[in-house]
Amino acid sequence: MTPTLVRRHLPSSSSPGSMTRARDWAEIQERMLVPLYEAVYERLEVGAGTRLLSLGCGSGLALLMAAGRGASVRGVDADERRLTLARERLVPEGAREDGARLGHGGPESVVDPGGPAFNLVTAFDPLYCAGGSARGMAGALARAADFAEHGAPVVLAGWGPQERCAASGALRVAARLADPMCAPARWRPSGRDDLEELAQRAGLRPDGSGRVACPYGYADMGSAVRGMLSTGAFDAAARATDEEQVTKELAEALHPYLRRDGTVWMPNVFRYLIARV
Repeated sequence: MTPTLVRRHLPSSSSPGSMTRARDWAEIQERMLVPLYEAVYERLEVGAGTRLLSLGCGSGLALLMAAGRGASVRGVDADERRLTLARERLVPEGAREDGARLGHGGPESVVDPGGPAFNLVTAFDPLYCAGGSARGMAGALARAADFAEHGAPVVLAGWGPQERCAASGALRVAARLADPMCAPARWRPSGRDDLEELAQRAGLRPDGSGRVACPYGYADMGSAVRGMLSTGAFDAAARATDEEQVTKELAEALHPYLRRDGTVWMPNVFRYLIARV
């Protein structure tokens, strides 16, 4: 399993929407989900024959891993800053006919007219439960399914049970501080059947699931705070109060996971669902 303890990073005073926050995601936080990516790719035997579409591809680490297995990859994301970083990782491959292609918005932006259909769709970002809209996610999945082969797997991911996710305590800070009138932007605990319900809303057929340990490991408290803030789950809280207050209360919530050597370690379990088009 790929290590998730990250090196120390210099402090940042950037706002939630800054390029620095996107880099915090790419350099600190995104790698925490590597065990999830690896487990799914291994189970589905991702390789040279795979034509992958990633919804919410972020800064492209999961795409890079799939491309390393020989897959042809496409990715879309709503965050142009993360896409900029993804292009830094993947654009050198874009010159090849089967190379990576990245787009802003929906799957339509990366589809080749008349090209082969996708045979794998992924939506790894668990923050549709934390800061997004289930209705919007279902719509994106349904549109992606239109460009996939019949029977192709669609992978959805989300948080595991609260009692097995140490990060849920920190995420409750986001929910408590956020404006109650901005419910879609607030974190909420994952329900047992959230992934299945999302798949069904998108017209997909559930066909298996799994759980993966994805511990959050940070070199120090500063990196832990920056990593958690980079997820976007705290943006509504920062708008409702201020970033200084959010940072203070987040650090307090993370303190129980501070180890004697100064590192921060939070065991978490993520769940993924395989559905079919």
